[in-house]
Amino acid sequence: MPDEADFVRFDAAFGTRFVVTVDTEEEFDWSKPLDRTSHGLDHVPHIARFQQFCEGFGVVPAYLIDYPIATSAKAVEALGEAVKAGRAEVGVQLHPWVSPPFDEVVSELNSFSGNLPEALERAKFCKLRDTIEAAFGVAPQIYRAGRYGVGPATASILSDCGITIDTSVRARFDYSYNGGVNFRDLPLRPWWIDKAKGLMEMPLTTVFWGLLRQQGKAIYPALWRAPRLRGALARLGLLERIALTPEGITLDEAIKGIDIAIDDGLPILVFSFHSPSICPGHTPYVRNEAELDAFYNWWRGVFTYLAKRGVKPASVRDIKAAAKV
Repeated sequence: MPDEADFVRFDAAFGTRFVVTVDTEEEFDWSKPLDRTSHGLDHVPHIARFQQFCEGFGVVPAYLIDYPIATSAKAVEALGEAVKAGRAEVGVQLHPWVSPPFDEVVSELNSFSGNLPEALERAKFCKLRDTIEAAFGVAPQIYRAGRYGVGPATASILSDCGITIDTSVRARFDYSYNGGVNFRDLPLRPWWIDKAKGLMEMPLTTVFWGLLRQQGKAIYPALWRAPRLRGALARLGLLERIALTPEGITLDEAIKGIDIAIDDGLPILVFSFHSPSICPGHTPYVRNEAELDAFYNWWRGVFTYLAKRGVKPASVRDIKAAAKV
């Protein structure tokens, strides 16, 4: 847990901002065990449409790229010019099971890169970072561990390799049941992991909404085996967990989450989704063209509402420049 002195202070002119992060990754069957080869890249050309859509709203997305994407010529074709022009940014997302060197057994435990031996986690990260830089001509500055799988060595690896923002923490979520990390009690405000080296944590934004939201940290974890009760509490306006993502969260819910985040004084609202959702049939969230239209309508509504509330978009460059070290 960070101390109060660890929280990042931003220049007064920065105000409240939002950032769009994209887990830019291969397609795979979410219902099957992970493996090194059973994946596709059919959605990659469709990333260009989402990029153009964001540009229409003045939004600079941060594409957190894993190894199959980094080695795809289609990805460079879709995003290369936008990255060079500063209309998009690229970062690192490590899926260890598809990222060389392949020195570990593919398993649930090893799918969280922070569980790997430090030397192997470092080797995979460096190979991926260097591949992204070679493909796009820029050095990545932001990182998200695939499956949010940070570990005890991750911070030192990031600092040593020039990463300035980690965005692996998914506050209000607990992945320890299958070998991941429990982020349940971590804060939503950015904090310095290593202030001397300029490494910041920028958590994904998830808030509790409802009459019992102040007790959400205590109540919600106790309900993880009772989805019907969670649903009942949400319908009654008592307690709902809202992540800022179009995947499983309605526009009305997202607007409630935005309002809570602003009221709580968060300086940065961090949105996220998985890139295969931009093409029907690759995730549970976008299965057909109607759901793809709803996906874009969600973003249209979110961007419009954020502008109404005076919340401007921010790039990774903006966040770094505004942070007081």
